[in-house]
Amino acid sequence: MQDTPSAPEPEQNQDDIVVAAPRRSTWSEMRTAEDWWAIWIGGTLLVVCFLAMYFSLPADFAEQVKAAEAAGEKVSAHSPLKPWLAKPGSWTDNPVDSLFPPEKSSLLLPIGVVFLVSLIVFSIGVTAMGQKAPPFAIGFVAVFLLATLAYILTGQAVIKSYNLEYALWALMIGLVISNTIGTPNWIKPALRTELYIKSGLVIMGASVLLNRLLILGLPGIYVAWVVTPVVLISTYFFGQKFLKMESRSLNMVISADMSVCGVSAAIATAASCKAKKEELSFAIGLSLTFTVFMMIALPAVIKALGMSPILGGAWMGGTIDATGAVAAAGNLLGPEAEQVAVTIKMIQNILIGVTAFGVAVYWVSCVEGKESGIKPDAWEIWYRFPKFVLGFIAASAIFSLLYVSLPGGDVVVPAMVKESSKVFRGWFFCLAFISIGLETNFRELAKFLKGGKPLILYVCGQSLNLILTLLMAWLMFEVFYKDVVTEVFKK
Repeated sequence: MQDTPSAPEPEQNQDDIVVAAPRRSTWSEMRTAEDWWAIWIGGTLLVVCFLAMYFSLPADFAEQVKAAEAAGEKVSAHSPLKPWLAKPGSWTDNPVDSLFPPEKSSLLLPIGVVFLVSLIVFSIGVTAMGQKAPPFAIGFVAVFLLATLAYILTGQAVIKSYNLEYALWALMIGLVISNTIGTPNWIKPALRTELYIKSGLVIMGASVLLNRLLILGLPGIYVAWVVTPVVLISTYFFGQKFLKMESRSLNMVISADMSVCGVSAAIATAASCKAKKEELSFAIGLSLTFTVFMMIALPAVIKALGMSPILGGAWMGGTIDATGAVAAAGNLLGPEAEQVAVTIKMIQNILIGVTAFGVAVYWVSCVEGKESGIKPDAWEIWYRFPKFVLGFIAASAIFSLLYVSLPGGDVVVPAMVKESSKVFRGWFFCLAFISIGLETNFRELAKFLKGGKPLILYVCGQSLNLILTLLMAWLMFEVFYKDVVTEVFKK
């Protein structure tokens, strides 16, 4: 008996076919994914730093705070971890002075503590992610020593006067090695760029306090939150429609890097749009180069134009990429400019998470969905979203709450950040920049400079950023809210 032929299946329109991506387990990723381990590492260190600070406070600290407030004064507080955590210091003629400061204790022990703690937490993390700990540990020793060298170079008196920060030196050291003798294979297991910088960004969340919004109120929000998305979207559109950039992801990373807050935004955005590692390295190198130029040039331009320190600080805070560079540039114009510039940049930093989420949604829905013909779902957006941003947001929210609710929180939280958590954050960022340099080869980056499109994109985008930020800062700080801002700085 012959089989009866079955009726043919009805034809389906290709657009109606939905290919379901394999579901991943969030619980599994929380144990093995890099983003989650950045949260565990950064969060653990923040908890340790805060508890050490909190339990060192005297039993009558709340009473001291009340008495000081009644007298119009402030209490002081210091982290007990401060003597145990350090980075190389300043020096003039002898670099050894950076490790053995005259008339001070040797810094070898506190630097050694940072090294040991970092080695332990990152070794645990990479082991959970499936990497063998011994090769990582061997390479980490070299990476940490190179980071120490970057800090030593940064501390030289003349170099320090030009505000050339450790990020530039760390990147240069790595680039020199990788493009001359080549990066040794035994170091490569420790080149965990994103783990280092993501952990540092989680720690950074404790310093991005939401109460900063209240210091300058609406004028600061307009400068940081209105101009930034306009510049990001305009720059990306310009790169695609006019420059016809071949790599959408490189276009997006450069746009976010330049418009939001430099390296931090570049890392988060690169994770959202799956940018290649060399694209991220190129964007970061471009950002650092222009940051050094702008932190020197903008204060001079502001002085030449006769701008007020408050307006100048707002302009720099919204345009110079790195927070440290913003503080250094603001300092050249005085304390008012520095406070405004840093506050604007901190408010802008809050957009890291918003930007990462927005890019993830756009990329999954409008870029990859169109290219592949696959209809994405909400789960894919969730899996694409860089989870370390959640740690950044949580740290910001928790420490903002502690700042306003804890007796003397406005003293305790800044002291904890400055004297303990900020030290780890700086070291982690320095490790990341060393790793970026060691992983980057100029021959691989040369292809991005063909035709000069990325450079044109950055220059045009930054020019738009400078114009719009100056216009918005002038309207907010010199026209609409001038009296309010003046009153804030009288207090």
